[in-house]
Amino acid sequence: MRHHTRRSVLGASVAVAGTGLLAACSGGGHSGHGGGEPAAAAPGGYVDPAGEEVAAAEKKRAADGSGAVREVKLTAAEASLDLGERTVRSWAYGGELPGKEIRVTAGDTLALTLANHLPATTSLHWHGLALRNDMDGVPGLTQRAIKPGADFTYRFTVPHAGTYWFHPHSGVQQDRGLYAPLIVEDPKEPLAYDKEWAVVLDDWVDGVDGSTPDSVLGELSGGMGGSGHEGHDMSGMTMRSEASPSASSSGPSRMMMGAESELLGGDAGDVAYPHYLVNGRTAKAPSAFRANPGDRIRIRLVNAGGDTAFRVALGGHEMTVTHTDGFPVRHTTTDALLLGMGERYDVLVTAGDGVFPLTALAEGKKATTMAVLRTGGGAAPAATVRPKELDGRLLTADKLTADESVALPRRKPDRTIRLKLTGGMMKYDWAFDKKPYSAAQRHPVRAGERVRLEFSNSTTMWHPIHLHGHTFGLANVTGGPRKDTAIVLPNGMLTVDFDADNPGLWMIHCHNVYHSEAGMMTVLGYRG
Repeated sequence: MRHHTRRSVLGASVAVAGTGLLAACSGGGHSGHGGGEPAAAAPGGYVDPAGEEVAAAEKKRAADGSGAVREVKLTAAEASLDLGERTVRSWAYGGELPGKEIRVTAGDTLALTLANHLPATTSLHWHGLALRNDMDGVPGLTQRAIKPGADFTYRFTVPHAGTYWFHPHSGVQQDRGLYAPLIVEDPKEPLAYDKEWAVVLDDWVDGVDGSTPDSVLGELSGGMGGSGHEGHDMSGMTMRSEASPSASSSGPSRMMMGAESELLGGDAGDVAYPHYLVNGRTAKAPSAFRANPGDRIRIRLVNAGGDTAFRVALGGHEMTVTHTDGFPVRHTTTDALLLGMGERYDVLVTAGDGVFPLTALAEGKKATTMAVLRTGGGAAPAATVRPKELDGRLLTADKLTADESVALPRRKPDRTIRLKLTGGMMKYDWAFDKKPYSAAQRHPVRAGERVRLEFSNSTTMWHPIHLHGHTFGLANVTGGPRKDTAIVLPNGMLTVDFDADNPGLWMIHCHNVYHSEAGMMTVLGYRG
C-alpha cells in the first residue's frame, strides 16, 4: 500500500540546458597533481584529506605493495551510444558503454589521468576501494571538481583484490554513461576458472525523448533541481523551472506507479526508466559472451543503476557465490541474486551446452533485460524470457558468511554512530536525521577504533547505503560478510561494524543517485 501520492517521473517534461546548477567551488586538477585541497572549508580538529595522516597511511600501503605502476589515460566526453535497439546522446568514458574495464593487481599503484571534455565539472569516485582520502573523488570534500577542459591525475596504491567500479560523484552524472568496471586481480588467486565475464547492470533514461537525469531529479524534487550543495553541482548549467511552458511540452512523463516489491518491502523505486541494460545493451539486441560447454566461468556482477535493484539469474544454471563487494565469502549456491545499486557479487558457473539468458529483472518494475551466454548453436532466447531460476532460491547478503581470511575479528565497538534515514516522496527531502547534506556536518571517529554504524530506516522506501574508504561487516549476522554497500529495508535496521584504519573525511550515503543528491548523504570524519 502506498503512503504517498507523488511518484517518480521519467523527466522528459522538464527541459534542461545541460545538466543543472553551478557548484559554488569547482577548481580543476592538473595532470600529475596530487589531489588538491578540498573545496569546502574544513572545521578544525579533523584530518585533512591531503594531510600527513593520509600520506602516512598511503606510504604504508605503497611499502606493502608491488611497486608496479599502471598508467591510464581516460576521457569523459559527450558521445553517441548504441544501446542495441536505439542510439542516444549521453556522456561516457572513451565513448563506450560501459567504459573500458581497467584491470590492475592488488598492490599496484594506479595513475589514471581523467581529461574532462564534458560541458560541466566532474569527478571520479573509486567505488569500494579503501584508497587514500584525497583520491576518493568527492568534490567539495576531498578535492576540487575538475573543470571542463581540465584534467586530473588520480594516483593511489590499490590495496585489495576484488570487483569494483568507478563513476562520478558530481550531481546525478552517474545516471548517464559515466561508469566502468575496475577489476583488481589477486596475485595469489585461489579460484580456478576458465573464463571471466564482467557484467554491468544499468537503468537508462538519458537522451530518451529529451530526458536527462537532471530533468528527472527536477521533477522528483518539484523543479528545484535537488540540493545543489557545494561539490555536488548538478553539472554546471541552470535548470528551467517545471512551470516553464517550454519545459512542460518537451516530452512524455512516465510516472512510476505500481512499482511494488515484497522483496524490497514495498516501493521498488522512484523512476520509470524506458530501458534496462546489461553491458550497455537492451534485451532486444543483447551483449553476448562465448564459452565452451563445461567451462568454469567467473561472472563479476555490478549494479551501476541509479534507482533500480536487479534480481539476476542465469537460465539453466546454478550459481556459486564466491565474493560480495570484492571480499570472499564461504561459497554458497543459489539460483538468483538480488543486487542493490552499488553492490557487486562474484559467482562461478559451469557452462552448459547451448544458448542461455543471463536475465536481470528490474525488481518491482515489471521489466527485464538480459545478456546471452553462448556455448553452442541455436537461436538467442526471446527478449522477454524469464528463466525459472529467477523464482527459485534467492540469495541476499544477510545469508552469506565472510571467508575466514577476511572475517572481522570479534570486538566490542569503541563507538556507536546512529543514523536515522528520513524523508519521503512528497517533499523529496531524503536525508539522515532530517538534515540535508552539508560538508561541514561530520560524525567523528578516531583511528584505531572499532566503529558500529546503526542505520534505522523510518521511511517507506528501501535504501542501499554505501560507506566510502572502508569495508564493514554485517553485525547482525554471525560472521557477516564484508561489504561497502548494503540494503536497508523500510522500517528496518542495518547494523555494521568497521575498523577505523583509513584516516580522512569519508562519505556515507544512499546509492540511489536521486536520494543522495536530494540530501541523503553525510560525512564520517577522523579526528586529528
